[in-house]
Amino acid sequence: MFYLNTKVMFGKDALQRSVPLLAGLGQRALLVTGKRSASASGALADLEPALTANGIQWHTFDEVSENPDLDTIMAGKERFLSANCDFVIGIGGGSPLDAAKAISMAAANDLKRSQLYSTEEFLRAHPIVAIPTTAGTGSEVTQYSVLNDNKRNIKAGWGHELAFPTLAIIDPRYTFSCSYHVTLNTAVDALSHLLEGLYSQSREPIIYPLIHKGIALIVQNLKTALQEPQNYAAREALALASMYGGMAIAQSSTSLQHSIGYPLTTTFDVPHGLANGIVMPQIMELFWDAAGDLVGDALGSFGYTRAEFLAWLESLNLNVEMTIDEQFIQDKVPEVMASRNMANNPLSVNAEDIAAIYRSLI
Repeated sequence: MFYLNTKVMFGKDALQRSVPLLAGLGQRALLVTGKRSASASGALADLEPALTANGIQWHTFDEVSENPDLDTIMAGKERFLSANCDFVIGIGGGSPLDAAKAISMAAANDLKRSQLYSTEEFLRAHPIVAIPTTAGTGSEVTQYSVLNDNKRNIKAGWGHELAFPTLAIIDPRYTFSCSYHVTLNTAVDALSHLLEGLYSQSREPIIYPLIHKGIALIVQNLKTALQEPQNYAAREALALASMYGGMAIAQSSTSLQHSIGYPLTTTFDVPHGLANGIVMPQIMELFWDAAGDLVGDALGSFGYTRAEFLAWLESLNLNVEMTIDEQFIQDKVPEVMASRNMANNPLSVNAEDIAAIYRSLI
């Protein structure tokens, strides 16, 4: 089954073309952002007149950091309620978009901090608008929110049908302000989503053509975007691939590829996409017997072999400075094994498989 409960406006001037779609979502919006990207990207400057045109007032919650934590969500909930908001607009990378979804759920269902992962408590939602300023998470078209619980030092996500954004506004020009490393890491995150759309036991064949196209768009355009940050065609290709990746995991969810990366982020502060990228060859090797035909078809659709793809990936120089030791492996392997994503692996994965991948990074 394919299900996507999100209207998508894509391309140049997407926000201006979305003015009629903003009407009726509410009268007072909470703008959920980080400290910089909403302004630096130009999205905020475009959004304000669009809201004014519909007579919509707004309040800003700009306290979202990379890897948003549960305390941030609770602060956003309180801001939403105190300002009498009735819908949420997330602007930024995956962190503000994921936070916007969680704030919507928390405010609509009056959730406590301890209930932010309790999807059985999600009975209603305030409308959510997602405006991405990076090309990687695909959060604008998914029902997922990934949050940090700093008290338990874990990063975990949830998914719920109510968390699909009502409207996604994707203008590739908003990614022009992304740095080299943000462009690289977010594109690798999108690539991981696309591959996981093939790895997952919940894979949906109806999405395969978009997965094939998305992988090709990244391989063929990422280096151009890195070298020419204002190249619209390359940025558009990455934005489209990111959206396809989001559509893929919205149907299939993620797998070990994500689960094994989360401890690298919480322990060593490795950016999420980079954490996925440094284990991508090892995951592909582990899953090849179970999903190699599907991956081979995807790579072959644009003339690549597995070896050529891995050579391209190596050429990106995805390097991380961190110190993985046996204590880290002993502590984190059980965490990975217990994650929900593990149910989607295309074959049985044991603790030693995970430990071996971590040891390959030493």
